[in-house]
Amino acid sequence: MNKNLNKRLDEFIGVLLKIQGKEKMADFLQGILTPKELLEIPNRLVIVKMLKRGVSHHDIASKLHVGVATVTRGSREIQKGRFRNV
Repeated sequence: MNKNLNKRLDEFIGVLLKIQGKEKMADFLQGILTPKELLEIPNRLVIVKMLKRGVSHHDIASKLHVGVATVTRGSREIQKGRFRNV
């Protein structure tokens, strides 16, 4: 990740951490994300949860109407050790 992107990501994470309360977080996310992103990002969390339960990539893709590549990406991130807290 380049230095400028890393700095912006750090700033974004800092803003998220300062937001207290579900309503304030929802308001922030609705303001910064497109309606499509608001659907896609929570879907990624569902993908991770389904993968961790052992659901097949094809079943997840079919049930959530996403590409197998999207599911595979989630699987690769789990293999990297991410999503331990999910």
